[in-house]
Amino acid sequence: MKRRTFLKTSALSAIAVSTTGFVRLEDDRYVGDCETTSDILGPFYRPDSPIRSSLVIKGEKGAPIELFGKIKHDDCITPYKNAKIELWHCNGNGVYDNESADFKYRGTLYSDNGGNYSFKTILPVPYGEGNNYRPAHFHMMISAEGYQPLVTQLYFTGDPWLEKDSSSASPTAKRRILEVQNLKDGSKKVSFDVSMAKKLAAEPAALDRLIGIYVNEKDANKKTELIKKDKQLWIKGDKANGMPFGMNLEYITNNTFTISGVPPKYQLSFAFEVMPSGAIKMMENFTNEKGEMETTVSVKGK
Repeated sequence: MKRRTFLKTSALSAIAVSTTGFVRLEDDRYVGDCETTSDILGPFYRPDSPIRSSLVIKGEKGAPIELFGKIKHDDCITPYKNAKIELWHCNGNGVYDNESADFKYRGTLYSDNGGNYSFKTILPVPYGEGNNYRPAHFHMMISAEGYQPLVTQLYFTGDPWLEKDSSSASPTAKRRILEVQNLKDGSKKVSFDVSMAKKLAAEPAALDRLIGIYVNEKDANKKTELIKKDKQLWIKGDKANGMPFGMNLEYITNNTFTISGVPPKYQLSFAFEVMPSGAIKMMENFTNEKGEMETTVSVKGK
């Protein structure tokens, strides 16, 4: 499997990165004295999950747990009101609901005036096969006006697969390996606070020009569709490529994007060029198995 395919579709090999802030005084307040960490989105995201705080499904197995915390501005102190928090995870058998109208173990909340959020659900379980398992984890996406959307994963102390997973074993994931509290009634709780971070965003008008179907210049049967959601560019997924909804792209600069959470050393990027004819060329640059750079060119007609 080519490295670019591995990075884009493997749920078993999420790669973690971090943005570590520095302390500076700005308008009489200290900014950036905390760390924001993220993971790649993975192939199991579904948009438009129901607004609900309880994901518990009567009769299905799983240990009850409450995930709660606070969303904060980039000063790491000020609560962020009305941030959108999306949560999703597998069931007690390690399976994701990727298609049903019930959106099992998927939900959306908005932080209150104090920046607080709380979900009641079950503790997910590790999944995989042989010696290739992902540790138990929650997926989260936090969207807040004025900040780069944060896509991340949360892990739990004591999981035997933590050190074998490329994402959870990364030093940048330490703050996302959480201690689960056991309550007297047999339920569990775990807390996770989020500090948002600002990044350069692509102009909405530019994204409107980039969306559409791109055809590989060497093989017309290979097509990539780009769509826009929540002011972000996405590679549209389908059952064939193993991504029920797709993969979000993060804007870098100069008409260039990357897959959110992929470290720079992998040099995976999507660069766009507007042709004189009005057509748009997409150049997907990636590192192959030999560490050599390759480029795949696809074109969207005018």
